[in-house]
Amino acid sequence: MAQWLSGKQVAEALGTETAEGVSSLISRGILPCLAILRVGDDPGDQSYERGAVRRCESLGINVRLFHFPDTVAQEILDAAVEEINRDESIHSCLLLRPLPPYLDDEAIRSALAPEKDTDGITDGSLAGVFSGSGRGFAPCTAEACIKVLEHYKIGIEGKNVVVVGRSLVIGRPVAMLLLHRHATVTLCHTRTKNIAEICRQAEILVVAAGRQGVVDSSCFRPGQVVLDVGIHVGADGKITGDVDFSQAEPLVSAITPVPGGIGAVTTAVLAAHVVKAAEIAGAAGR
Repeated sequence: MAQWLSGKQVAEALGTETAEGVSSLISRGILPCLAILRVGDDPGDQSYERGAVRRCESLGINVRLFHFPDTVAQEILDAAVEEINRDESIHSCLLLRPLPPYLDDEAIRSALAPEKDTDGITDGSLAGVFSGSGRGFAPCTAEACIKVLEHYKIGIEGKNVVVVGRSLVIGRPVAMLLLHRHATVTLCHTRTKNIAEICRQAEILVVAAGRQGVVDSSCFRPGQVVLDVGIHVGADGKITGDVDFSQAEPLVSAITPVPGGIGAVTTAVLAAHVVKAAEIAGAAGR
């Protein structure tokens, strides 16, 4: 049976350092603050938001919620982003995506102040990820994958890694983070031919397709490490990932559960980013 790569342990380790940062900021009269901007009532977004709020508040980080119906006008959402940009008491913004298709996602992302983009959604942040410059913040979920591997001392350098999913939210950023750590990375997607054969070659398999059923038992082999980044809420309220856990767990050597895996670490990474953004703002006198 596979080792379960629990996100709780990783999150607790990150949380200790983050809490120290919060205490240091508060002693200087700075209360780190995260704004969460959500459009609509997508169950996955709500689940992530609840986790982020619990994590931040448990560490002493203030959270302000900006909720809008899925019929919100573009100009109202633009005004909310501008309000967040202007408010010096807000150090970070989490914009839950994808947005409804009628909204201009690119315009909203571009409008967000880069120094408050702690989930790596602006072009400037992504440029830092792809160039390896270290500027800005990586997307939290992509960075969470790295934190899990590092915590459990799973080597990355020289490993054959397959990433299933090519979105700018997870797939491509995590591929770049792995590449910067000297992995040999293959990026697959729903139109990749012979995907099962490619996945079986992986020593580390990161599944971030955002769709259930893209990988099945034919994609796994003994000895693999599987990171399941997907999150889906069923009609019964049960949360599952992209991977059929019951198929993968008997075959592979280690796997992240859903829930309790990458998602738990993602909110811990977000909290750490909020603190870093507040520290940068404080050093700049903002």
